[in-house]
Amino acid sequence: MDIGMFVNVTSKAWAMPILSCLHSGVAGRQAPLLAATGAGRTAFAQSMDHLIEIGLIERNPGYGHPLRPEFRLTQSGIPAAAIAHKIYDVSAKEDQPLLRRSWTLPILTSLRTPSHFSGIKRNLPAITDRALSQSLKSMESKNWVCRSVDGAARPPRSIYCAVNTGGLISQLIAPEIRFI
Repeated sequence: MDIGMFVNVTSKAWAMPILSCLHSGVAGRQAPLLAATGAGRTAFAQSMDHLIEIGLIERNPGYGHPLRPEFRLTQSGIPAAAIAHKIYDVSAKEDQPLLRRSWTLPILTSLRTPSHFSGIKRNLPAITDRALSQSLKSMESKNWVCRSVDGAARPPRSIYCAVNTGGLISQLIAPEIRFI
């Protein structure tokens, strides 16, 4: 999967939890997926519509009632669901709100090697400076990212490195994502 598609998938809060649940065998109907993810109905519906729109899930033809359809992964959705399952398999329940934020997973993917702010921004051209800064701060507060200052550089520059759970997630998903 390329980084643009990964950013698109993670732009909806419940997309990755839904993909993870479908990968792990949760029935592809609204009620079981809502129960498994803990999402609210509106946000869940928006995430499902988004996943259908980008072609990762589809309605299962011939199954389910028209008002209670059944969904399944598409061929391009299967690898995305495997990535989502890996992420949610190694993270704790208290980490899930941070994982649902738009830029957390793309930034962790970019931090497969220690990087400067500008290096992360170069890998994620759509991100704003403010969004990158806030995301890095929130991951620092959870101890997922370590910031150190390179004093030898002139002017001194910050170097960011994924650590602990963030480092584990970065190691798991970075090989799966292509930067173009």
